[in-house]
Amino acid sequence: MANHKATKKDVRQASKRRERNRYYGKTTRNAIRDLRSLTDAAAKEETLPTVASMIDKLAKRGVIHKNKAANLKSKLAKHINAAKQPAA
Repeated sequence: MANHKATKKDVRQASKRRERNRYYGKTTRNAIRDLRSLTDAAAKEETLPTVASMIDKLAKRGVIHKNKAANLKSKLAKHINAAKQPAA
């Protein structure tokens, strides 16, 4: 266990950041899951900017890597574009 005052504070701060990052990460994963489960193409297109913004914020905070954020957004865009195409 930490003995110095500054180290104890650092442990507290790291714990707060970890909890916050876990919350935002889980919330974003749930939003992605909800977007994929939507059946209406118009609703999917309407929800995409919000979810993309959440993903960008995770990358900006360093919770996920920027390339992972780009890959997630790309896959969601492909998913939505496929949903817009008429069934052949």
